[in-house]
Amino acid sequence: MLLHVRLSGWACWCLFSGVFSVFSLQQRLTVNLNGKWRLSNSNGSLLLPAQVPGCVHSALQQQGYITDPYFRFNDVSYRWIALDNWTYTTTFTLSAELSVKQKVLLVFDGVDTVGSVSLNGIAVGKTNNMFCRHDFSVKDLLKDGENVLQVGLLSPILYASEQRKAHTSYVVPPECPPGVQKGECHVNFIRKEQSSFSWDWGPSFPTMGLWKGVRLEAFDILQLVQVSSVPLYNDAFSQWRVQIELLIDAVQTARGQLTLSIPELDSEQTFQTHFNPGKTKSNFTILINTVLEMTPVSLLCYPPQVYFRTVELIQEPVVGSPGLSFYFRINGKPIFLKGSNWIPVHSFQDQVTPDVLTYIPLLPLVCRYVSGLFSILFSLMPDLSACLSCSLKNLLQSAVDANMNALRVWGGGVYEQDLFYEICDELGIMVWQDFMFACAMYPTETDFIQTVREEVVQQVQRLKSHPSIIIWSGNNENEAALATDWFDIPASQRPKYIRDYVMLYVDNIKKLVQEEDQSRPFLVSSPTNGAESEQEGWVAENPYDPHYGDVHFYSYILDCWDWRTFPRTRFASEYGFQSWPSFSTLQPVSIKEDWSYGSNFTSHRQHHEDGNQQMILQTALHFHLPNATDPLKRFTDTLYITQVMQAQCVKTQTEFYRRSRSEIIEGKGHTMGALYWQLNDIWQAPSWSSIEFGGKWKMLHYFAQSFFAAVFPVAFEEDDTLVIYAISDLSRDLKLRVNVFSWTELDPVCTLNSSMLLVPGGSAVAVFKQPVASLLAGCGNCTRLTCLLTFQLEDDSSQQGPTNYHFLCSPKDAQGLRRPNITVKVEEKKTCFSVTLHSDSVAPFVWLDVGNIPGRFSSNGFLMVSRNRTVDFNAWRPTSVAELTASLTITSLRDIY
Repeated sequence: MLLHVRLSGWACWCLFSGVFSVFSLQQRLTVNLNGKWRLSNSNGSLLLPAQVPGCVHSALQQQGYITDPYFRFNDVSYRWIALDNWTYTTTFTLSAELSVKQKVLLVFDGVDTVGSVSLNGIAVGKTNNMFCRHDFSVKDLLKDGENVLQVGLLSPILYASEQRKAHTSYVVPPECPPGVQKGECHVNFIRKEQSSFSWDWGPSFPTMGLWKGVRLEAFDILQLVQVSSVPLYNDAFSQWRVQIELLIDAVQTARGQLTLSIPELDSEQTFQTHFNPGKTKSNFTILINTVLEMTPVSLLCYPPQVYFRTVELIQEPVVGSPGLSFYFRINGKPIFLKGSNWIPVHSFQDQVTPDVLTYIPLLPLVCRYVSGLFSILFSLMPDLSACLSCSLKNLLQSAVDANMNALRVWGGGVYEQDLFYEICDELGIMVWQDFMFACAMYPTETDFIQTVREEVVQQVQRLKSHPSIIIWSGNNENEAALATDWFDIPASQRPKYIRDYVMLYVDNIKKLVQEEDQSRPFLVSSPTNGAESEQEGWVAENPYDPHYGDVHFYSYILDCWDWRTFPRTRFASEYGFQSWPSFSTLQPVSIKEDWSYGSNFTSHRQHHEDGNQQMILQTALHFHLPNATDPLKRFTDTLYITQVMQAQCVKTQTEFYRRSRSEIIEGKGHTMGALYWQLNDIWQAPSWSSIEFGGKWKMLHYFAQSFFAAVFPVAFEEDDTLVIYAISDLSRDLKLRVNVFSWTELDPVCTLNSSMLLVPGGSAVAVFKQPVASLLAGCGNCTRLTCLLTFQLEDDSSQQGPTNYHFLCSPKDAQGLRRPNITVKVEEKKTCFSVTLHSDSVAPFVWLDVGNIPGRFSSNGFLMVSRNRTVDFNAWRPTSVAELTASLTITSLRDIY
């Protein structure tokens, strides 16, 4: 729906429609200063062209001064770049039209990070926060003819170190990252992407640059800087209202008439108002005259310009359980959040591609309902064959295609660009938005607090119009760090750090967010006990208490197939296991000597302590390890088996959380969210991701298509009894079919069927329960070692949701499992390629790989218990049957030993 803002007294007209545009009769002038600048280092030994937006590393690579920063050990070799100071310079000519304007602003949408700006040799201002927009009044500094603009950038490493040295009263931990991360120190003293100094899944590339746009803005009287809208619902009066916020920059006091209207809803209000000189923020409210139904489908069909939805975080007593619930209610409906955690897509933000080209024909506009929220499919589908490695659209579409409805934007990265949230709005992805503080204590000096306050206000004003954002969260893991003493803080000093914590996140960030946005909840930290943490003074004794709030849980040594090791929490916002990416992803950044699991390269690329060994130990609990004599095959088989392990571990844990939504056991349960760590990768390395750097799906992401499906059966054993639950986001009458297979046969040994049962929407219901011994006794000569199960849900006419499986023993102990003979035929279809497999035996974890041909399969990593199976392959660039056939490799579990 369109929101019209009419400023009658100023002859100004704007249309707010998600993408903001202003048409002013007074002709605000904008001079774009993006493009080619000059870049030099501190001693002048390097002078080169540089693109803006951009960063120093990208410029050096583009001009041939360095090779790919991600190649082999270049993250360490290129450390010198961030230890130097750099200067960006450009020239522009002042037009006569611009020179007569009353006010001229020099605007930087993003400076990374510590900068000094000068125009024609005169200092204009300074910057010290990557997340803030800066503008400077420069009319009096402009001159006819050529103008010279310079931005000097200080080394972020040295700046952070100097800030730490100046903080002499007490230590603000951690001083440095763990040595395995090969990172830089004191990142908590600089307001930039915290993971740019290194993390346990990413390299250390402390960037510098003009990472967002630069321009001149010139106007008379006033300009409308920003418009945001937040719909609010009054339950008592069943009344919608839209709160409109205008950010105005006025040259002089101006009075006039403001009209706000939403014509589609027959709603309009007029205000007499005035704006004082300088920047002022004004709020107006328009009452909606039309009664709106709380049905997402009827309200949200693209292209909407004003979104109507409510979001509540429900924390209330739970029957049969101590503690409080923790779940989101969207438009009055409880929603189970299914998804993952989002990290920065690239170390160099200028290399994140917002869009992809298109040659697929226009498709009809489609709206569909997903788990109580909305999902809008693009009317113009992007051509994934032209997808670049870091396309936001590709990654977000991959999340939706895996049946996710939520992503958490993690607090150690960046506030994402506008397009990220616009795509989430359209695709129906709910966003848990952290503020950018992670795994550290932070200083609370006046200057630091002031720049944080500006950061928070700017980001909330920029993002609050997006309905996809359902919660603000103050930080990542900092409450837990204090509560469980990550940093060995002496007990006598603990109150000081708690005071700092409350000052930063409660007295400042929380207060500012709630002043700016009353439409969505605010959570101080993650994990947290939520309302209980507040009662305990904002730092709970145990922020991981499963009776409250959200939980982060990792365990790499305990058996991940044993569901008893997982916390039956209210909400799981982080959990996961590592794996290695595919060989085709590693190959471009490595050489032959790197291609072994014990190489210097594989050790260097692993930034999690003992991570490579943990993967092998977890794998060995249930699988034979690769034993090929050929070194390259052994390496690629090892990459494969780590992905099998990761996928199976996260599958087991996610299924546990989904089946825990409807029950309380020993006072725990009613789990209402599962966001595994992590969705995407920042470079080519081992990590917890389900999508590799470049967009290739790991086995885990294919598994997520099933374990996040709207209707899905899950099985587990308790006291040697097999229990199967039907999980459904939709109300359905369902029955269960269980097939028992021998490892040696492709035909079922026997089949069991349950009676039809209503499974209410938003529930997990037990539909099958039988001791394993009695089940096997009725199936010929089956034992735990010789047989396995598959099972599926059906209605009266067809299968509902994907088929699942349950192993009765570890695959390494399976009797009769043999190496399959799998043949393949590739055929071209209208919009994709079909790949038909024929197998002569049962084959677990069948993995199709086409090397460096970008694209994805409709299914992969599957259990093959039929002689024939056909999957589709959607290529992201032009290819052929011949190329795919030549590139295709097929690996199953028995092929690696």
